Amino acid sequence: MPRLVLFNKPMNVLSQFTDAKSPSPRATLSDFIDRPGVYPAGRLDRDSEGLMLLTDDGRLQARISDPKHKIEKTYLVQVEGSPTEADLEPLRRGLTLKDGATRPARARLIAAPALWERDPPVRFRKSVPDAWIEVAIREGRNRQVRRMTAAAGFPTLRLVRWRIGDWTLDGLAPGEWREIEI
Repeated sequence: MPRLVLFNKPMNVLSQFTDAKSPSPRATLSDFIDRPGVYPAGRLDRDSEGLMLLTDDGRLQARISDPKHKIEKTYLVQVEGSPTEADLEPLRRGLTLKDGATRPARARLIAAPALWERDPPVRFRKSVPDAWIEVAIREGRNRQVRRMTAAAGFPTLRLVRWRIGDWTLDGLAPGEWREIEI
């Protein structure tokens, strides 16, 4: 039976098991997960937090990570500024980034979620407000959500992937993981 591991990746952890590029070792998945034979189904930027899925099943890994399957990924995004519903329209229509047009996203303003403290904390500036939005996309380009919010005029301060398809972070603290049956 295939294994699926849900992992809450902390900030500053690479979404791979080794770090061959850095002379001083950076935190990797191997610092948290001791399950031989499982591999990440997709990536999450080092400066982003949240849900990663790992599996030992190649077909499942491809279905989760390949954009042609259009599995929705939901992010909780703290942005600089105070966007209005109208400000989110470019996200909902799709934006043109340097690597081409994005597909339309689901985007809505949300109250600040009850999340764990981030280490290091988000830089707070009295003179610049911030807000939270929920963004759901069905593709996964490099740093896509960050580039989309910046293109809409609201740079990302914190990004937490909360959901991939039907799987969520519910009940997982940063650095924790659990294996589920599928």
